[in-house]
Amino acid sequence: MKHLLIVYHTQTGNTGRLAEAINSGAKLEAESVSVRLKQAAHADLDDLLWCDGLVLGTPENFGYMSGMLKDFFDRTYYPAEPYELNRPYGIFVSAGNDGSGAVRECDRILKGYPMKKVMDPLIAKGEITDAHLAAAREFGQTLACGLAMGVF
Repeated sequence: MKHLLIVYHTQTGNTGRLAEAINSGAKLEAESVSVRLKQAAHADLDDLLWCDGLVLGTPENFGYMSGMLKDFFDRTYYPAEPYELNRPYGIFVSAGNDGSGAVRECDRILKGYPMKKVMDPLIAKGEITDAHLAAAREFGQTLACGLAMGVF
């Protein structure tokens, strides 16, 4: 059984809706993958040590990731260092602009763990639509399926 961790922060609920959709898609692989969905404020090193793959979600705040996701990184980065986690990951962003700054800075931090990016980021621009939610479900299922099959 593989383990997929979804860590996200939401303030308006948009990123939370995407996280729930990703969780729903990942759970389609429930026979092979156990999924843990956690808000960034409640996720910690034990969660990172538990998982085989990681999905991170953030709203775009001032062209950057949310402070709570940054806090998650701040709390886990140095404690994780001896473990060389090297987990596959994907990022999703609820963006008012283009989301690229949030993705860039998350990628930059995640290289240091080190973790490996295995999917293009999912960026939902503007109001969350049914198309965004469908893409999020597919994102979650793809990452979970890749874990289950040993692709990542």
